[in-house]
Amino acid sequence: MAETFSPDRMDEARPNNNLLRALRRPDYALLAPHLIASGATVNDVLYNPGDNVEVVHFPCGPSMVSFLVAGEDGRDVETVLVGREGAVGGIVSLGHLPAYTRITVKFGGPFVRLPISKLDAAKTASVSLRNVFARYADCLLAQMFQSTACNAIHSIEQRTAKWIISAMERTNGDNVVPLTHEQLSTLLGVGRSYASRVIQTFKAEGIVETRRGSIVVRDLDRLKMRACLCNESVKNHFEEVLRGVYPSETVQ
Repeated sequence: MAETFSPDRMDEARPNNNLLRALRRPDYALLAPHLIASGATVNDVLYNPGDNVEVVHFPCGPSMVSFLVAGEDGRDVETVLVGREGAVGGIVSLGHLPAYTRITVKFGGPFVRLPISKLDAAKTASVSLRNVFARYADCLLAQMFQSTACNAIHSIEQRTAKWIISAMERTNGDNVVPLTHEQLSTLLGVGRSYASRVIQTFKAEGIVETRRGSIVVRDLDRLKMRACLCNESVKNHFEEVLRGVYPSETVQ
């Protein structure tokens, strides 16, 4: 049975992170004194493989991070994007464990950070808080599963459209996505020329335009028609497990 987070649990003074805003007031009160507001810029590294995980990072507003797995040929492959719907680092574990992937900032902006020791103490004090983070971990795992399947069965064109939509949903509904061809090729795990070819096709069809360092979506409906349904599958799972947390046009 899905748990619905009612509006009376929301607090406008909270950071613009949907996971934090979904917490009951008593649970949020356990974390609030220890939250540290900060900022990050594109390509900032939050964790490298082998680093001790000691801080939880909550992207806020349009900020977004990505999980990168290094391939044998030296290229990094993007596996998951995390924006204001969640957090990265020690969500379920007790922390101080080595990170497996590199986690970098994809879209810069505001973040809130929380020492894992404080999160652990709060989860020990509150079963409901522990449950929310466990539910989020389930959603994050589902996203990873879906990403693996998507990379195996869908075309570069479908995946490109999906990633642009996924990124767009995390930019507060703005149709300008700060995504370069190089970043897109990393997201897709392909060479830059392949990503550029797909973008040129979308441009010729009037679906997107490009600006320096960004992609402008001109026809969202047609872009959605070109995308696979993986993003929708992940969103539906979030709605079942943590209703109202996943970013969408209706979640600000």
